[in-house]
Amino acid sequence: MAQSARSFVGRDSELQTLTGLLGVASAGSSGARRQHVLLAGDAGVGKTRLLTALRDRAVTDGWQVHAGHCVDFGESAVAYMPFSEILDRVVADLPDVVERVAADYPALARLRPVRRVMGANQGAAPTGTDRGQLFDAVHTLFEAAAEKAPLLVVVEDTHWADQSTRDLLTYLFTRPYDGPVAIVASYRADDIHRRHPLRRQVGEWGRLPDVERMVLEPLSDDSVRLLVHELAPGKVDAERVVRRAEGNAFFVEELVQAGCDEDLPVDLADLLLVRLDRLDGAARSVVRTASIAGRRVTHELLAAVTEMKNDELDDALRTAVEQKVLEPTGSRYTFRHALLAEAVYDDLLPGERVRLHARFAEVLKETPGLGAAAELALHAKHAGDLATALRARIAAAEEARSVSGVGEAAHHYEKALGLAADPKVTKAAAIDLDRVYERAADTLILAGLPARADAILAERLDAIPAGPSVGRALLLATRAEAALLMEYGDPLTYSSDAIAAVPEDAEPKVRCAVLAIRTRTLVTYRRSEEAEAVGLEGLEIAERHSLTKLASDIATSLSMLKVRTGRAAGDKVEGFRQVLRETVDQARRVGSTYAVSRGMFTLGRSYDEAGDFAEALRCFQAVVDEAGGESLQWSPFVAAARTDIVRIQMILGEWDKALALAGGNDPDAPPIPVALLGTLRMIMEQARGASVGHAAAALRPFWDEEGLIALYGANIEMVAAAREGDHEAVFATYADVVEKLSEFWTEWFGGRVRLGVVATAGIADMLPSIPAAQWPALVAKVDGLRADGEQVVAQYQPGEWGPEGQAWSARLEAEVLRVHWLAGIDAPSQESLLAAWARAEQLVEAYGDVPGLAAVRTTYAAIQRATGDVAGSRVTADKARETAKRLGLQPLLDELKALGATAVKQQQATSTALTPRESEILTLVAAGRSNGEIGKQLFISTKTVSVHVSNILGKLGAGSRTEAAAIARRQELIS
Repeated sequence: MAQSARSFVGRDSELQTLTGLLGVASAGSSGARRQHVLLAGDAGVGKTRLLTALRDRAVTDGWQVHAGHCVDFGESAVAYMPFSEILDRVVADLPDVVERVAADYPALARLRPVRRVMGANQGAAPTGTDRGQLFDAVHTLFEAAAEKAPLLVVVEDTHWADQSTRDLLTYLFTRPYDGPVAIVASYRADDIHRRHPLRRQVGEWGRLPDVERMVLEPLSDDSVRLLVHELAPGKVDAERVVRRAEGNAFFVEELVQAGCDEDLPVDLADLLLVRLDRLDGAARSVVRTASIAGRRVTHELLAAVTEMKNDELDDALRTAVEQKVLEPTGSRYTFRHALLAEAVYDDLLPGERVRLHARFAEVLKETPGLGAAAELALHAKHAGDLATALRARIAAAEEARSVSGVGEAAHHYEKALGLAADPKVTKAAAIDLDRVYERAADTLILAGLPARADAILAERLDAIPAGPSVGRALLLATRAEAALLMEYGDPLTYSSDAIAAVPEDAEPKVRCAVLAIRTRTLVTYRRSEEAEAVGLEGLEIAERHSLTKLASDIATSLSMLKVRTGRAAGDKVEGFRQVLRETVDQARRVGSTYAVSRGMFTLGRSYDEAGDFAEALRCFQAVVDEAGGESLQWSPFVAAARTDIVRIQMILGEWDKALALAGGNDPDAPPIPVALLGTLRMIMEQARGASVGHAAAALRPFWDEEGLIALYGANIEMVAAAREGDHEAVFATYADVVEKLSEFWTEWFGGRVRLGVVATAGIADMLPSIPAAQWPALVAKVDGLRADGEQVVAQYQPGEWGPEGQAWSARLEAEVLRVHWLAGIDAPSQESLLAAWARAEQLVEAYGDVPGLAAVRTTYAAIQRATGDVAGSRVTADKARETAKRLGLQPLLDELKALGATAVKQQQATSTALTPRESEILTLVAAGRSNGEIGKQLFISTKTVSVHVSNILGKLGAGSRTEAAAIARRQELIS
């Protein structure tokens, strides 16, 4: 009978590379560089065999090796499963180390397998684990274990990893280790399709400096021949195996095991099932039963399901192990390959599957300690017991939330609501459906999906009576919270209706929770007096009934109110900020993470609006850091803080950081925050010369969802239209975005000034190419943009129009004057034009907008040169050029290059007198005619026109046709 190869065939070089990367061969060298490794390869190519050889080598060299496995539970992912397995092994080997770490990090206990099964926490308070502490605990545990001996951690099959496991791996990959700790994570490369959640993660991991990606290629033909000889010397046609296996080690072993006969089917599933046919009846029955559990099953669960006598079960399992169908791994039995488990499962008759799933569900209900709620949900659904599946889905969601796995929790709740759509199932499950909807919506909000939360809440509210009830009140309050995160919806109405829906006999906690959300809503809309009255009522209830988290939430809202309405109070603002800091600290002490995020985000916005970018970045980064990992990266305030970090880094000229954080496409991320980050990325790419107008226009469907996408996207579209010379598109885009944002915000929203700057600058750049007959109409429209900007500023109280607004207002005035100057319509004096641009430069520099300052200086330098201040122009241009080079702003560099070339021509010019032909051509240039049009009108060649235009620019010292026209009007060279 053929067996697995005893020797290690065809992978010596890969093993040497792997041990070198991990530093296994240099464990005693403190200076040796170690890297974590991502091991990729197709199913069956030999990843597990290579890792087994690595383990043997590491153990021989004195390393500790602990492995955990990800399991394919389909829709019922179990958060942190491989790390629970690893922790169980460390407990067995180093109980004192685990006990010491757990004393400092109680969150570690949540990963213990005994704590993860159903029923283990009955009677315990349903408090969630702090995600940051959990991640720190695992990192600290690895450090502590490495003090005993070098530690190698192996996580297999991460293509099945849940989001929380991937988040924890990210944390461990990015944190340094003082001791010798190395991590290997393996995954099936052929499973990572375009939308697979691991695809983006692998790309990010691979860019980390301490992570190396290693791809395990198929065995060479010679290696396959050696493997065949090792498995069954002289018994199998090696060339046929080489031809059919295509270098896949698992397929080689399966073909050899089956004898590679001619009659064997070529389909892999049939090939895998050949081995099953060699088992006796009892072993085959046990294996078929085990396939219902997936890749792995514990001995205890299998024994309970089969109800076989111990010796009979042992005999059957021993046969399966000897035939290489199953492999013992601790207390579990594992199918030798996932494809084998799938093949066995698929071979079951439909009735068999239903009966076996029902049996697994029955055992898990009777003995919860044998598995997790997610497993029960899976089996109950396939067994047709939808009521049990619904209850188990809800339990699985809450279990995922308890370890901060909001992505998995949201998934489980969505599946639960699908089951609950059948009233019979809901009635049989005996659940509080209002509560399920409320928790599902709250989880979706944390997962960054407020629109989805709003949709399911609307669905439920339409289905229940309109009178007062606890369920209706909490559903309305949660809907108000979701609406606060969207551009549409009516949080003021929802929160008001929620208060009205609270029954008189409701528990104090219910009324307090509704008052907390009402206070939060009123603070957002700056309804100060009402917010304070509602907030104080809620605080009184919270303090009287010891509702510490709700008290912290309301106190944070009231502190935020003082910060937001205290801008004009001078030094008092910092005092209000200090009160908010103290409130945030209190929220941390009571574990109100949502209040902490809101408070720190508000502090960040306060500093941001005041132009204190360093402090704003510190606050926003704290929001991101305290979220504890990527599973919460799209929760409302974390996503908003990340966007603000990118925006501020963009303003400060830290574009490499900003582009890295803005990232690329993430198929698993909520579309709205990803699109918003995308617009910021496109603004930077466009400034570097990229053509992104069409990409920005493709985001217009998101304008209804997020106003900032509309603001930034319209910015991009107008710049693109100006570059294409389409002034009608510039004004059309401005009108579209103003109309849309007026629906969400207010008619005179602050961003209109920025939009006016972009539109006016585009018109100024295009003016020379537009027929002069159209100039009066364009100038009138530009004057309208200035009037819009003035109306916006008039809406603000003294002191409220901060540094950013002042900078944009100064730019708008300067650009409007430039248009008038270029068109020669109500042209400003040279002194007022230069003064306006000098003021724009001053205020943009004071605000700290690095790329904006480079743009202002580029235009200012051109105006200085055109008005005769060549020396001043050079100084201004040099400053702009330094920034443009550093950030790669190619369009600005091109403009500055043209200015530099003009300076040389001006120095070489010997006469400024224009010939009659040059005067004639200059008149047509000022009228916006192209060289071709001028040539046709004067009956000369386009090339001759070009020569004349070059001479004109040189004589006038102009850097462009626009400047030449302006100089000609100023010096009255043309009528």
